[in-house]
Amino acid sequence: MRKHTKWPLIIFAIGVFMAALDNGIITSSLTTLNASFGVSPNWGAWTITLYTLGLAISVPIAGKLSDRYGRKKLFIIEVALFGLGSLLVALSPNFILFLAARLVQALGGGGIFIIASSYVLSTFPKEKQGGALGMLGAMNGVAAVLGPNVGSLLLQLTGNWHWLFLINVPIALVLLLLGVRYIQEEQELNKARMDWIGISLLSLGVLGVMFSFTNLEGVNVLASMGNPEFYGYFAGGLLMLIIFYYWEKRQEDSGASPVISTKMLRVPAFLWTLLIAFFSGAILASVIFIPGFVEQYLGVSSTASGYWFTPLALAAGVGSALGGIFVDRKGPIWALSIAGIVSACGFLLFALWVDSLWQMVVASLFVGLGFSVMLGAPVNVLITEDAKDSERGIALATSSLFRQMAMAIAPTVFAGFLARAFAGFGANIQESFAENGVQADPSMMEQYMGGEQAASTDVNAIREVFTSIPDSSISDALTKALDMTVSQGYSGLFWSALIFSVLTTGAALITGNIRKKRKLNVQDHA
Repeated sequence: MRKHTKWPLIIFAIGVFMAALDNGIITSSLTTLNASFGVSPNWGAWTITLYTLGLAISVPIAGKLSDRYGRKKLFIIEVALFGLGSLLVALSPNFILFLAARLVQALGGGGIFIIASSYVLSTFPKEKQGGALGMLGAMNGVAAVLGPNVGSLLLQLTGNWHWLFLINVPIALVLLLLGVRYIQEEQELNKARMDWIGISLLSLGVLGVMFSFTNLEGVNVLASMGNPEFYGYFAGGLLMLIIFYYWEKRQEDSGASPVISTKMLRVPAFLWTLLIAFFSGAILASVIFIPGFVEQYLGVSSTASGYWFTPLALAAGVGSALGGIFVDRKGPIWALSIAGIVSACGFLLFALWVDSLWQMVVASLFVGLGFSVMLGAPVNVLITEDAKDSERGIALATSSLFRQMAMAIAPTVFAGFLARAFAGFGANIQESFAENGVQADPSMMEQYMGGEQAASTDVNAIREVFTSIPDSSISDALTKALDMTVSQGYSGLFWSALIFSVLTTGAALITGNIRKKRKLNVQDHA
């Protein structure tokens, strides 16, 4: 690899890892953060929700600005914003300023992967692009799955949540210095004026749609869709996106530079690629639930469950690199098709086979290899296939936006399986008592599962209560019912992730067929 491309790739890879890590790193310290600021868990969840929303909003803005002002300038600005946001988060005296600083962080971190991928596609020779994109995908995927582990380790070593963010500051400073020194500007800039109205409409639309899904209730998703807090924001966001589309079409027809090319949105292969990006985001969101499965179903302690995520993270690193190699040698369609099949096999093993830690490791290897192939090279190559150099940033941003939206929406769907399983906990207890010949009157049920305990989804806390019951027959029956409930919840989650994997393969094959027909038409007209 040439020197002028090797150093920028290393710089971009570190930047991508840093930005992706920060969304998961905070999950390990939510309880500590909530206690530090004296806020409820519902309010505390906004530390993740707001960051995710900020990432989604920043993606199209960064893509457009990088096409206009250059990738080097935008990378430096993004890293500076991320570093500043990290410092402000660590120094926040109250929760409101903490959330505002998290938003600054997100606006800085959201565009780094887009800028890095666009740089690779514009600077690297075609036969090297897959490997480079695979490396960026590896950094993105591994960071996403390792985030909770790194957060737990830092919290354990320092005993202070501030260091989860302060550690970003020196890294950001080093990246700024290296970026100024080594990243070369090799780009045809789009000099058209910025479409701030289009950016505002798109941001408001995405924000409305994504925020609406955070208001869904996991126990009864369909019923909660009738809640004004869902359909009001969803309808408002959808309306903004419709207005955005016609505004962009008007801009394009008049010769102006739109935020997203409506002509590209009318290209079937482009639309199917966006769908693949969405499916891959949903699959990545499902992977984040696996440590919970290890803890709640396989009985590993909360302090050790994250470490059992390591095989999946290592497989994700290998899979992302393989994805780049597959794209260079076999093409993006082949890579995505195989990735969907491998990922589906892993989730099938989780749903039907996994009952021990070694089985979990085997299934994790399949899932890690499968989903990680999707994250870097294949989708990025497909989405920019017909884009001009001045449009690659926004093409990549559009696919990343769809992936980010899925990562915000899918957890509500996945968590719904767990919530609905616990809603049937009482029925499972009665069934377990009947199977084990345990006689239980209503007062006994109230004693062991009354009040707040019945509504709890803290499996470890419930398990401790059950194991402390002196009557072993009752204790065993209750524990069996708990295992049944947890199994039902995670089985539904894994089956839905399997469906997303199969849909990825199906969408990839359809996209490949469209590409073949298009090439034949070009040859016929030549």
